Amino acid sequence: MSSRSMDSFVIRGAARADGTRTDVRVDGGVIVATGALVAVAGERTIDADGLLLLPGFVDLHTHLRQPGGEGAETVLTGSRAAAAGGFTTIHAMPNTTPAADGPGVVEQVAALGEEAGYVDVRPIGAVSKGREGKELAELVAMARSRARVRIFSDDGSCVADPLLMRRALEYARIVDGVIAQHAEEPRLTAGAQLHDGAVAADLGLKGWPAVAEEAIIARDALLAESTDSRLHVCHVSTAGSVEVLRWAKRRGIRITAEVTPHHLWLTDESARGYDARFKVNPPLRTAEDVAVLRAALADGTIDAVATDHAPHPAESKRSEWSAAAMGMVGLETAVLVVQAAMVETGLIDWPEVERAMSSRPAEIAGLVDAARPIAEGRPADLVLLDPTARRRFGVEHLAGRSTNSPYLGQDLPGRVVATFFRGTPTVLDGAVREPDQLGAAW
Repeated sequence: MSSRSMDSFVIRGAARADGTRTDVRVDGGVIVATGALVAVAGERTIDADGLLLLPGFVDLHTHLRQPGGEGAETVLTGSRAAAAGGFTTIHAMPNTTPAADGPGVVEQVAALGEEAGYVDVRPIGAVSKGREGKELAELVAMARSRARVRIFSDDGSCVADPLLMRRALEYARIVDGVIAQHAEEPRLTAGAQLHDGAVAADLGLKGWPAVAEEAIIARDALLAESTDSRLHVCHVSTAGSVEVLRWAKRRGIRITAEVTPHHLWLTDESARGYDARFKVNPPLRTAEDVAVLRAALADGTIDAVATDHAPHPAESKRSEWSAAAMGMVGLETAVLVVQAAMVETGLIDWPEVERAMSSRPAEIAGLVDAARPIAEGRPADLVLLDPTARRRFGVEHLAGRSTNSPYLGQDLPGRVVATFFRGTPTVLDGAVREPDQLGAAW
C-alpha cells in the first residue's frame, strides 16, 4: 500500500460492543495494548468518552464501477465513501467494463485500492467470461493471482445455467472459495420493475415475483450440497427466501447469505412517487418481508449485512421509472440504517452488529486479519461511533461520486466519528481525510 506515517496514539475511554470501557494503544498500524492504560508523556490521545469502538466493517458487496464506469464511481471515491461509513475492507463486484473475469482486471482493481489507501479493496471475480453466463471464467487463475480472489459472482446477472453453476461451485471448492449468487431467474423477471404486489399494480408497473429469487436459492442450495461447495446468496429480499435458507442450513448445506440495509428498512411503498432512487435489484418488498428479514438477521439465518452500494450518474436516475437505472448508494449509511432497523427496535444489540458487519462477513470472505476482536497484536482497523447522534442525512454526508441515496432528507441515528485503517485515520471528527493527508502527521 502507499507510504504513510504510522503514528502512535491511544484511544481513551471507548465503549466496546458489550458495554465495557477500554483504552486502546496503537503503534505501527497494530494494536499494542488494551485495557486501563497508563498515560505516556507526549502521546497523541483521542478522547472516546461516550463513543462506541468496533472492529472496522467488512462489506461483501460494493460496486466501485472502475474500470469503465468512472463517471459513477472510482476505486478512490468508493474507498472514501467506505471509510466514511466505518468500513475498512470492501469487496469490489466484477460487473465492470471489461468484466473482472481474469487476473488482469482483478489485479488492476486491487492495485488501485492499495494506491487509494483508505480501505482494503478485495476484488470479486466473475463466474463467467464477460458475465455472459456461457463459459466459465478464469477462477483458478484469479485465485492464484496477486489479488488472491476468493469470492466469485456474476452479480447484476444470475448464473442461470445449472450446469455452469455446478462447475463454478466445483472450481470454487478447489481454491477454498465461494460462489456468491445473484438469485434471479431471468425468465421470470423480464421487464419487471417493482415487487409483484399491490403497489406495482396501482402504479401500472410490471411485477417482480418473489419466486424468481426463491427458486434459484433452492436450486443452488441443492447444487452446493451435491458438490460439497460453499454458496453465498447476495441481497436476500423475500420471506420465502428466508424459509429456503433455514431449510438448507438445517440440512447442513454450506450456505451463507447477506441482506442489505435498504431491504431491512424500506418497502415498495416508497416507490409510490415514482422516485427512481428507490428502484433497485432485487426490488424493495413488502413490510411483511422486511419483518421476516429482520428476524432472520437477528437469529443468524441471514449471516451478514452487505451494502450493495450501487452508484449511478444523476442522469441515470432522473428519467422515468421504467428507463431509470437500478441501484442505490449505501456505504455511508449502512451502520446508521442497521442501528435504526435493528438496534433501536430491540432486535439485536451492538455485539450482534459487530457480528453481522465485521466478523461474520470476514469469515465468509476467508480473511485472516480483518474484523478480528479488538486485542493486542491485531491490525488497527477500527471505527468509533456516536450512537446517540441523530441528524438529517444530506448530500453533504456522501463521500463518493454519486448521490443516488434513498435516505436524503431522512433523520438517521448514529454518526461515524473516526475510522482507522491499519492505524491510519481515514476519517477524523466525522470528516474523510484527503488523499494527501493520509501520509501526513495528524
